[in-house]
Amino acid sequence: MALPYLPGNSFNRNLGKSKFHKSHHFDQRNDVSLMVGEEKPGIGGDPLLGQKVRPKNTVFPAGEGSNMPAWVAFDRQVLCFDAYFQEGVHEKREEQYRVRNCKVYFYLEDDSIQVIEPRMKNSGIPQGTLIRRHRIPRPPPNDDTYYTVEDFNVGNEVNLYSRIFKITGCDEFTHNFLRKLGVRVNAPDNAPGNPYTKYRKALDESMQPLRPYEKFDTLKQFLDHDRHVLRFYCFWDDTDQMFGDPREMVVHYFLADDTIEIREVIPANSGRDAAPMFLRRSKLPKEVASLRQPGEVTERTVLNVFGPTGHGGRYILDSLKTGAVHNDFYKDSDLTIGAVINIWGRRMVICDCDEFTRQYYKTKYGMEDFSAIQYKNDAQQKAAREMPPYNGFGSEEDSLCSCMGLIPKPPRRDFIKFMEKDRCGLESNVLRFLARMDTTKPIDMDRRFIISYFLSDDTLLVFEPPVRNSGIIGGKFLERGRVKKPDQQLYSTRLSEYYLALDLCVGAVVQFNKHKFVLIDADEYAFRYMEQHANEFAQANIQQILQKLAHIAENKTDEVKSFFMRNDPNNSGHVQYEQFRNLLQQLSGGRLSEHEIMTVGRHYSSQQGDDGVDIHTVAYIIQDLLRKHNFDINVNKLPDALQQADATKCGFLDPERVMTACKAMRLPVPRDLLWALMSKCEVTEGGQMRYGQVLQYMDWKNHPVVAPAQYQGGFDEAWKGTSVKDSVLSVNYQALLQDAFGDKGH
Repeated sequence: MALPYLPGNSFNRNLGKSKFHKSHHFDQRNDVSLMVGEEKPGIGGDPLLGQKVRPKNTVFPAGEGSNMPAWVAFDRQVLCFDAYFQEGVHEKREEQYRVRNCKVYFYLEDDSIQVIEPRMKNSGIPQGTLIRRHRIPRPPPNDDTYYTVEDFNVGNEVNLYSRIFKITGCDEFTHNFLRKLGVRVNAPDNAPGNPYTKYRKALDESMQPLRPYEKFDTLKQFLDHDRHVLRFYCFWDDTDQMFGDPREMVVHYFLADDTIEIREVIPANSGRDAAPMFLRRSKLPKEVASLRQPGEVTERTVLNVFGPTGHGGRYILDSLKTGAVHNDFYKDSDLTIGAVINIWGRRMVICDCDEFTRQYYKTKYGMEDFSAIQYKNDAQQKAAREMPPYNGFGSEEDSLCSCMGLIPKPPRRDFIKFMEKDRCGLESNVLRFLARMDTTKPIDMDRRFIISYFLSDDTLLVFEPPVRNSGIIGGKFLERGRVKKPDQQLYSTRLSEYYLALDLCVGAVVQFNKHKFVLIDADEYAFRYMEQHANEFAQANIQQILQKLAHIAENKTDEVKSFFMRNDPNNSGHVQYEQFRNLLQQLSGGRLSEHEIMTVGRHYSSQQGDDGVDIHTVAYIIQDLLRKHNFDINVNKLPDALQQADATKCGFLDPERVMTACKAMRLPVPRDLLWALMSKCEVTEGGQMRYGQVLQYMDWKNHPVVAPAQYQGGFDEAWKGTSVKDSVLSVNYQALLQDAFGDKGH
């Protein structure tokens, strides 16, 4: 009977509601009307009659706390369960199924599941991650939903991809978390045992050790002598056999286990294969016996006391070793110098040993005599390979290469020397000397020649400067190339000797193609190069020259002092270079060369000048390089880079910063040229440099530098000797007397 619609008897469910929207339940798919909103709610979001709402994720009860989403609230919180599953094994008698224990991890932030099986040693089955982390759907017919935390509890069975996992326990965090959710956690259970594991355990327990037990203590010997090896050098005379020859062996005796290994020393071009081992490591018997039957040689000997033979019998250990077969093996006491050892029928003589082996025998056996046995013939002196004489075709090195092999190869060039001694910036690596002809012909006595020696390839170039109205056409006198020294056999089996840099110095006499030249002067670069490499050029080594001078004037100290007093009446401490040169020539009697006298004069010269580097010359060289490479510093933003590096906008920067910026912009200028330019620019007391001045000298478009009058592209063919500005005018003889004679000069 229905209640009448009287006040208080009717229940209006719409009272208090503010949402009355309808869900979209019907639609058309391929022109067919279908119901597409089976899971959508009714009017106002209320479920329809008979409709069950399926949550897509775990629904946690609302409690006290923040309303953060699950992926924030449960970040890095994982439920851990212990589980197992059974796996069937077919066609195997020992087991019909396996019980595999695993760990099931449930990630609360996204309801993902991961299954891992702990690895067991020697299991023979793939273990580790069985199911990677992801959301796992429930089995059919509920495969449209996923597992949530309500599906996991101790004692539950979970079907993950048709594999049933039985949950047997969980950790403490999981237990407390499930309790807070209102889940009654069951008591933990033990996983059933694996039948095959029980079978193997019973099989291992049934195995008994050998009885009676006899102890073999080899551990102490191993610990005392591990990695201790005796080395012997042996000789095997195999000349009695056909195609036999003497052979050298190296015997290694391992003290840790008394084993021996033998390696053969195979000389080059012996015709034998380089086998890695002549005898592999093993115990070496002294006598070669026939092969024993299986079971004849054993480590122990037992006696049957009573009972049947085999299972059920009783045995005792035979301490007398009755009937045992004894094999006598080589020990360390058998290996001495001079002993003959039998290597499986091959008799080898021990001739020598190493230092460790000597110390071992001296400590253990008290041996003192370790004289080696001479088994090698005296090495005959190898005859020098005689090459055929030079045939006159090509260079001598090229002809020699045709005799070194079947396929002729061109002679190798010293590329490293070429790269080190090639021209680089202001370093020309060319030694130039002024020379005259050593002749009695009046027309040739006044001729002057410039001899240039190129350090990169040891070649010479002779140039004669033209002189007006001399009747001789100047120019190139000798083409650049290597020049042989005189008085050498033309067609010889030995390579000819060529002029080197050590043969050239002021005062030396050289002969080029039967023309004798006397070197009378050198340019400033040649003098500086030889002084910087004084260990190579003895004529420029001031220390050796001072020692020679002190030895020459050892008994002429008073004569030297009186000479300087006569030529220096004002006692200024300086004399003219010509007077100083005449004194050394008279004093040495020809034992000091002209170059050595000039080296002493240059070292004690009173003339103080700069380093000889002109900033306009350096700037012109740099602009010439930039012009050839078409490199404009303004187009390549080099000024902008330096201004950006100048944080204080003061116009000064550290030279290293400027060099780094130039390198970053790929400036086609050698590093030494840049340093030479920056060394001439304005520098503050703190080491800061005005970079605007450097940019001005580099700007070849807006600020071009005129070529200096004396600049000839790095090689001045018009050079005719040392100028007055670069020559030595006076010499500080007081410093010379102090260095050469000490207190005797005062």
